[in-house]
Amino acid sequence: MWSPLLRELLQAFRVLPGVGPRSAQRMVLHLMLHNRTGGERLGHALLAALEQVGLCDQCRMLTEERLCPLCASTERDQSLLCVVENPADLIAIEQSVGYRGLYFVLMGRLSPLNGVGPTELGLEKLAARLDGGDIREVILATSPTMEGIATSDAISMLASSRGIAASRIAFGVPVGSELEFSDSGTLRHAFAGRAALGKDTAS
Repeated sequence: MWSPLLRELLQAFRVLPGVGPRSAQRMVLHLMLHNRTGGERLGHALLAALEQVGLCDQCRMLTEERLCPLCASTERDQSLLCVVENPADLIAIEQSVGYRGLYFVLMGRLSPLNGVGPTELGLEKLAARLDGGDIREVILATSPTMEGIATSDAISMLASSRGIAASRIAFGVPVGSELEFSDSGTLRHAFAGRAALGKDTAS
């Protein structure tokens, strides 16, 4: 029914999360029949991004420059560092919260059973950044899952061992949920109600 090229295109669309056979079919038919110009633009943009976009040297956000726009900005509060699990969490906070500090993106959370340890999360890079002397507070915005809380505790210890205050966003975010799926109001309240972390409050 499908030619080899179209079959390959269908399979290519299915690498995207949430895209099954029917969704992929709709996308392919739309591009082939109604919007080939859009398809060309999509192809060029995707290829360029794959070739040129990497990670920010400072926060590990996706960018094609050495520093992302947030890290390069002189208007951000250099004393605040918000640690998030992935770029989607950073975007959610930027769109929902009046936060004006900097970020560090872990690209995951501690999960020894899945082979994700401190090295995979860039904790050595984070520790070096904390040693720089500018950071006064680390805001932990990891998801309230068991792995997210364990990750938060590990980073809290990194901060406290350097005399840096650590706080965790309030659990107005439902336990067990993913941060990126939280609504704006929930994120705002969670940020405003963040609690200090220390030896007695890290659990």
